Amino acid sequence: MKIINLLGALPDNLLSRALKEGYVPLAVAGAFSLVSNMLYLALPIYTFQVYGRILSSYSVSSLVVLTFIVLATFAISGVIEEFRTKVLVNYGQVLDQRVSGHVFSALFEAAVRGNPGVRSQALRDVDTFRQMLTGPAFGAIFDLPLMPVFMIILFLIDPWIGLVTLFGMVALFGLTIMQDRLSRPPLQEANEAALRSYAFTDAALRNSEVVRAMGMVQPLGNRWAGFRAVTMERSASASGRASNMQALSKFLRQAIQVGTIALSAFLVIRGDMHPGLLFANMILAARALQPIERLVGSYDNIINGMRAYERLNALVSQYQPPKAGTALPRPVGQLSVEGLNFAPPGANRFILQGVTFKIEPGETLGIVGPSGAGKSTLARLLVGIFRPNNGHVRLDGADVFAWDRADFGRHVGYLPQDTELFAGTIRDNIARFRTDVTDEEVVAAAQMANVHELILRLPAGYETELGDGGYILSAGQRQRVGLARALLGDVRLLVLDEPNASLDEEGERALVQALEALKERGCTVVVVSHKPSIFRSADKMLVLRDGRVQMFGPRDQVMSRVIQPAPVRPIEANG
Repeated sequence: MKIINLLGALPDNLLSRALKEGYVPLAVAGAFSLVSNMLYLALPIYTFQVYGRILSSYSVSSLVVLTFIVLATFAISGVIEEFRTKVLVNYGQVLDQRVSGHVFSALFEAAVRGNPGVRSQALRDVDTFRQMLTGPAFGAIFDLPLMPVFMIILFLIDPWIGLVTLFGMVALFGLTIMQDRLSRPPLQEANEAALRSYAFTDAALRNSEVVRAMGMVQPLGNRWAGFRAVTMERSASASGRASNMQALSKFLRQAIQVGTIALSAFLVIRGDMHPGLLFANMILAARALQPIERLVGSYDNIINGMRAYERLNALVSQYQPPKAGTALPRPVGQLSVEGLNFAPPGANRFILQGVTFKIEPGETLGIVGPSGAGKSTLARLLVGIFRPNNGHVRLDGADVFAWDRADFGRHVGYLPQDTELFAGTIRDNIARFRTDVTDEEVVAAAQMANVHELILRLPAGYETELGDGGYILSAGQRQRVGLARALLGDVRLLVLDEPNASLDEEGERALVQALEALKERGCTVVVVSHKPSIFRSADKMLVLRDGRVQMFGPRDQVMSRVIQPAPVRPIEANG
């Protein structure tokens, strides 16, 4: 089984390094298991002494002393088991601290790379894998190396008893491997179908208004039911096979115990074995087979944990945490794009090809073009969300993708087409959930976005809880709060993608005023929009078509060619 060599040949990534750092605590837990198992030998010794000497000598004092010693031994064993549990739990906590933050960051990296399989399930996978490492299933792994010790003792007592137990051990191992072979494929298919159904449900809930308005609940429910049916059918198949194998394993274990007692009794009758060893053999045989029985009983947890590990390993293998670099000075806002080519993962052609332009600090650039020209993709590249296939986007000469994200974000504002707000207060959202932002900075950003008065009219003002998605606000209000978030602090580069898509006339007027104020402060601004009115303060214009720069230059020169005056029709005289 894979869990046996989990800590063997591991790929070199964050998860594997965190696991390898656990060798010491795992070795300590293994030592505790060794001592605990050795102390367990007190029970068969006690049984042998009671049946072999106490019952024949009728010594009550000896019985009391032996009983006290065995109880004290079991108390010590219990304390050692508690220590082992604490070591594993603490190791699980440390593992979570080392891995969960990187998994959280890797999720966003995978999302911006366009990985369709990425979802928050990865964070639940961390919990599943950690619980497997610190639970009863992994405890059974520590007991497996001690099985030969009990087998040797049984062989020393009598070779026939050892052979019977060894046969049972091999048979149980065979049943465990058979259970793995039979149950793993349907269980894997059930898990994958369940993950697809969860992702499908999440997507449907995010678009609940569309679903309800256009009567899509039933067809979406049918699609979800298809995923659910696969999950239930494969789960039932896996559970049925596992149940059959567990029942067979239980029968085999009980048969071995009965066979051990019967063989021991036969040897006692023949005079080849001391009567006191009859029950001692039974106890030792049961203890020798117990780890395998625990593995069989924990099979589902083991498989789920290993599947979680495989998904986590695939996620973090593609992620490299940013390396600490030299802190760059506050940018002045010079933006240059050099030979930019970009294609998303899986695409067979470039969305952007050979894009090159440059704008100076404090200039405003307007980007226009037909739908599908690549305008939003270019906006994402300008703020370092995507890495270009070729070429560079530079802010003050530094590559924006390679810039430290936290440091870069303090100088840059970005408003995407679809403004998403997060569960929390309005202040939290405008402050970007940073703890070092003052109330004055939050209010200043809201005032520049002309949303301050709107916020004050809400029941709790800036402390109004938005809930998931911020749907207590209208689309236009969300966009204005998103604009305030983008304007937080003294940003040197502001990229706005269709910032007036959901704004009314008043909101658009406030947006234009904000852009003019930013221009006066020397902020470099890039605006993508289909509405020419928003480009009133623009210095330059860029026209994209089919991913290429069709025109780039001064605003009036480009706009005069983009917006052609309507032809004048001659007036025909009547009569």
